[in-house]
Amino acid sequence: MKFPGKFLLTILLLLVLGLVIIYVLLQTQWGASWVSRTVSDKTAWHLSLSKIEHNFSSPSHIILDDFSFGHDGQPAVVVARRVDLGLALVQFSDPLHFASIELRDGVANVANLSSDDALPVQAGRLQLNNMRIDSPKTLLPLEARQVNGGIMPWKPSVETVLGSDAQFQMSAAHMTVNHVPGTNVLIQGSVTQGRMLFSNVGADLARGSMTGSAERDAQGNWLIRQLRLNDIRLQTSQSLADFLRPVQALPSVTVNRLDMTDARLQGPDWAVTDLDLTLKNLTWQGSDWRSDDGSLSLNASNFINGRFELNDPIVNADLSPQGIALTQFSSRWANGVIRADGNWSRSDKRLTLNNLAVAGLEYTLPESWRDHWQTALPAWLDSLEVRRFTSSRNLIIDINPAFPFQMTSLDGSGENLLLARQHQWGIWSGKLSLNAAEATFNRADLRHPSLSLTADERQIQITELSAFSGSGLLEGSASVGQQPDRPVALSLKGQAVAASVLQNWGWPALPASGPSNFQLQLNASLNANAPLKPSVNGSLSLRTDEQQLQQQMQGGEVK
Repeated sequence: MKFPGKFLLTILLLLVLGLVIIYVLLQTQWGASWVSRTVSDKTAWHLSLSKIEHNFSSPSHIILDDFSFGHDGQPAVVVARRVDLGLALVQFSDPLHFASIELRDGVANVANLSSDDALPVQAGRLQLNNMRIDSPKTLLPLEARQVNGGIMPWKPSVETVLGSDAQFQMSAAHMTVNHVPGTNVLIQGSVTQGRMLFSNVGADLARGSMTGSAERDAQGNWLIRQLRLNDIRLQTSQSLADFLRPVQALPSVTVNRLDMTDARLQGPDWAVTDLDLTLKNLTWQGSDWRSDDGSLSLNASNFINGRFELNDPIVNADLSPQGIALTQFSSRWANGVIRADGNWSRSDKRLTLNNLAVAGLEYTLPESWRDHWQTALPAWLDSLEVRRFTSSRNLIIDINPAFPFQMTSLDGSGENLLLARQHQWGIWSGKLSLNAAEATFNRADLRHPSLSLTADERQIQITELSAFSGSGLLEGSASVGQQPDRPVALSLKGQAVAASVLQNWGWPALPASGPSNFQLQLNASLNANAPLKPSVNGSLSLRTDEQQLQQQMQGGEVK
């Protein structure tokens, strides 16, 4: 029996010696190179190590130095100066399931992770210390530096690096999401079967602060339970449309409550300053929205979008499945004031303003205002009705060199005005009266011009058209058909009016001067797709103290 015992003892000692030799060799540079080469050759992953360490003071931990891991032929997914692997009994059945994994001083680039394979390792806890996380190609591009935190348990899958059931807590000294940078970021939450719950989110953002809580379901829909932004000072190189596009690209975003105080946001052609906003119970989906018992309340010092600028805007609105009840809108605009209230109906895309008042405007029309007038309105606005309209002390200027005009101290009133129908601007029904203290139409000065009209589906009937010119008086009436070719009939009478006034308005030069009495009858077409002049036909009868003229116009030419 002595020989078999000595033989078994010898074998055992040799095994122990072999294990010791392997243990020592694995902690050499050769051992680290052998492990790296074996993993890289035998799997679809590449691994690089400079050293493997083990200390009997922490027998259940293995340290990997200068760690790099990723798909073959691709940039590394994880690079770390030091990786601490905590061993557990479960590794006898699942060698790649560790008790813990700690990554220290490195980079995790999610963009380099294949969409077909999950990371092959798991851990009861993943710990990050001073890591950088990059995810530049996701829907919300992210970059985080000096990240510390943990995920328990960590079981990455093809769908998500976090796994399907885990709790996490992370902090980052710097984080940029969708090109918006933040500092001192804290995120706490959990993942359950694809549903991500962010129970607490906080950050110093754009010289201000952000706190909130939210969740995202497995389909990518977001629920913002509560979000508060204070003293934000954000500058971006993106247009307003590009800035909002990531939110619109999400399946849906539901906001239970959003509060923003004293915010300043600025892009290349848009800005909003000193914004205070409260938004409740709104779901945004693509380019549409829905709400049950929602509300919007905002005020700001300035809002600028291109050439459009509002000063001190105030908006209060109630949101419902039926549409929007605009309880208050007021703003300074073009050195004046505009106020309105009304509602927008979702079913027929109709905006009804119960009251619209403008006062003290000093507004120069854009050069392309006629093109805007002909352009179809967006899909969300089929029609616009103003039930009561008032205007006072406004200055309106058009600098178009072809026919400039200006109206000073313009007052007006209207009722039941349908200003848009089937996405097209116009005066489709209602009554309107306008008068000004002074006006200039293509270098012809007028005093106290006045106009009154009524409109229906067939035509716009101008029942009163009058003004003083010099020491004389102009009076007339007109009608404009609502058909696509816009037939126009004008009757204009002048008493003691300079004969040259008609030349300023397009009639060929007259062989007469001085005060005159005239009667003008015109018919034309204001078809937007055809020139005006060939459609003009009419007659002019003019008399001065010295002569009398009769002229006929056909196709815009005097015969």
